Amino acid sequence: MRTAYSQRKVSSNDYRPVALTSVVMKCLERLVLQRLKVATDASLDPHQFAYRANRSVDDAVALGLHHIVEHLEKPGSYARVLFIDYSSAFNTIVPHKLFSKLTGMCVEESLCKWVLDFLLDRPQVVRVGSSTSSSITLNIGAPQGCVLSPLLFSLFTNDNVSHDPSVVILKFSDDTTLEGLISVGDESGYRAEVARVSGWCVANDLDLNVTKTKEMVFDRRKKKTPLLPLTISGENVEQVDSFKFLGVTISNDLSWAVHTDLSVKKAHQRLYFLRQLRKFKVSSSIMSQFYRAAVESLLTSSITVWYSSSCQFEKEKLEKVVRAASRIVGRDLPSIDSLHILRMMRKCRSIMQDPTHPAGHLFQPLLSGRRLRTLRCRTARLRNSFYPQAVLAFNNR
Repeated sequence: MRTAYSQRKVSSNDYRPVALTSVVMKCLERLVLQRLKVATDASLDPHQFAYRANRSVDDAVALGLHHIVEHLEKPGSYARVLFIDYSSAFNTIVPHKLFSKLTGMCVEESLCKWVLDFLLDRPQVVRVGSSTSSSITLNIGAPQGCVLSPLLFSLFTNDNVSHDPSVVILKFSDDTTLEGLISVGDESGYRAEVARVSGWCVANDLDLNVTKTKEMVFDRRKKKTPLLPLTISGENVEQVDSFKFLGVTISNDLSWAVHTDLSVKKAHQRLYFLRQLRKFKVSSSIMSQFYRAAVESLLTSSITVWYSSSCQFEKEKLEKVVRAASRIVGRDLPSIDSLHILRMMRKCRSIMQDPTHPAGHLFQPLLSGRRLRTLRCRTARLRNSFYPQAVLAFNNR
C-alpha cells in the first residue's frame, strides 16, 4: 500500500494521506461493504446519513435546518450549533475497539475478523514527488482512499448519540454536528452534551480539533443577551457568522446571500469554458451537456435545501446565469425554478416511500391518501423552508 500526499501545504498537520490500492482490493472491499451495510443498517443511528439508502447530504442539511427553524418559532428561543472537526479522523480508528463495536451490533464474527485483519499489520510507504520512504507496518486507523473507510468510521462513531432531548447530533461519516435547541436561556443540556462528546472522543482515542471546530449561534430574539463562550479542553471555540456545512454555506441570519453569491461567482468562471466551446464551433448539444455537468450542477447543488428560502433577488441572480448560458449555447435551458420543483417533488416521494427516514413523520397523508397534512408554521421563515414547501408542492401537484 502506497500513500500519496498532496503538496502546497502550510504545516505538517495539513497533510492528508491517501492510500493507493489495487483494483482487485477495491472490488473485494465493495463486496464486504455490501455485507456490512446489510448487517448493520438496522442498528445504525437514524441521524447517520452516510452510506445509507435514500440518505444524502441534502437530507442531513435539510433536517438540521428544520430543527433550528422550527425551534426558533418558540418565544425566547435560540440555537447553538457546533460543527465538530476530528484531527485525522480515519487514521485514529483503533481496530480492536471497532471489532468490539461491530460484535455489539450483531455483525457475524467471521466478517468482524475480516475487518480486523484488513486493518492490522498494514505495510505502508509514503511517496512525495519522486521520493519514496522505507516501509513501516501500521496497526491503527483505516486508510483514506479505501472503499470501506468511510463506513468503518460511521460504525465506529455509531454510539455517539445525544442523551438530551434538547440536543440533536447529525452525522455524515466523519462530519459531526451538534445542535443545541435552547429555551429560556437554559444551556445546561447543550453544554453537558458537548462535555460528553469530548469525553467520548478521549475514550475512543479520537482527537477533537478545537482549532477547526466552529460554533454558530442562531438567535432571532429582539432582546439578545451576551452568551458565554463554549470551552472544550480549556480552549474557547470560535464563533462564526457563516460555515460551509456539507457543501452548503449556512449563515447565522438564515439567509442564503453568501451561498448564492459563491455559486454565481463560480458559475460565471465556468461560463468562460462554455464560450471557448462556442468559439471552436462545438455543437449546441455537446455544449448543453457541458453546461449541465459544469454549470447547472453547481447552481443546483443541494437546491432543495436553500432555494425556497432564498429571496427573489438571489433567485434572479441564478436565473441570469442560466439566460447567459442559453445565449451561448443557442437554445433554451431549464430554469432554476423548474429544476427546484422537479427535485423537491422527487425528494418528497422518496421520503414518503421510506418509513425509516428521520423526516418521514413530516409527511403524514390525510384520510383521502391523496394529500398530506399541512405543517403548522407561525413564521415565513419556517413556511418557506424545504419540508413545508415540499408538502405544499405535493398537495398542489
